Amino acid sequence: MLFDLVRTTLHRAITTPVGEGFAPVRIPKDLARRLNVTLGQPLCSTEQLATRRAAETRLDGLRATRGQAKKVEAVKLAAPVMVYFEKDRNARELERVEELLKAKSIVYQRLDVAGDEATMRFVMRTAGCKEDDLPVVFVDGAAIGGYRDLVTADVSGALAKAIYG
Repeated sequence: MLFDLVRTTLHRAITTPVGEGFAPVRIPKDLARRLNVTLGQPLCSTEQLATRRAAETRLDGLRATRGQAKKVEAVKLAAPVMVYFEKDRNARELERVEELLKAKSIVYQRLDVAGDEATMRFVMRTAGCKEDDLPVVFVDGAAIGGYRDLVTADVSGALAKAIYG
């Protein structure tokens, strides 16, 4: 507070026109003004000081927001997980797959392929399995496999890597 009073008083002294006609006063004031500009104007008016303080406050707020934005960016998006199954076929296997995914807090979507011949062919061709091997888990369009393959991928860490990158 006292320092602010000194800053504003000195600024007023070097910027007032009083004494400009007298060389012994004008020359030191001119040198003081030039030095003030060279140093980044540490001597300033009360209005300029208030503007600087407001800008510092806004900058601190933006820095804090930027830190939060980086935290948000650090959260990775999960790849989509699809569980293809056929109604009334291997129901216990489907329950086990869902239990494992829920235990790992993995969001997944179930897709019943009963009666959908095109999807059934896609799943069998991509996963390299037969109709009896359903349910089959896919992560981001790539086949992981049935329950045993899912457990193996989970234990090895390949499942987390496939989902979260």
